[in-house]
Amino acid sequence: MGILAKKFFTPEQQDEIRQAILDAELDTSGEIRVHIETRHKGDILKRAAELFETLEMNKTELHNGVLFYLAVENRSFAIIGDSGINAAVPDDFWESTKQIMIDHFRDGNFAEGLIEGIRETGKQLKQHFPYSAGDVNELSDEISFGNN
Repeated sequence: MGILAKKFFTPEQQDEIRQAILDAELDTSGEIRVHIETRHKGDILKRAAELFETLEMNKTELHNGVLFYLAVENRSFAIIGDSGINAAVPDDFWESTKQIMIDHFRDGNFAEGLIEGIRETGKQLKQHFPYSAGDVNELSDEISFGNN
């Protein structure tokens, strides 16, 4: 058995990831979540889409939620954006963001890769979904974990 999801990042790295989420959401109505599981079975995108609904990310007012999903034993990850953000970002945005993350992951810099992906997403959210008076944080900024 490999490392458990809750132990994949140190407490300090988890704090840095949460701070990256807070920073990325600062000037936007967009919502970012990170979910980490020890392992998954089947298609990674299908699992991420299931979690997107389980975490109620599909219920944001402007449909501008983004999920970063990592399965540590599988050494795989996915980024899922809701319909509002998908309609707004360039066609290659998710692939280019994944590539930025992969470049860090290849060097074993998993926290840095995830943080950089969150920052890139935050830039797009700020551009397409700027903060306006009355915006509320619709989703938790805490990292969620599964099958530990």
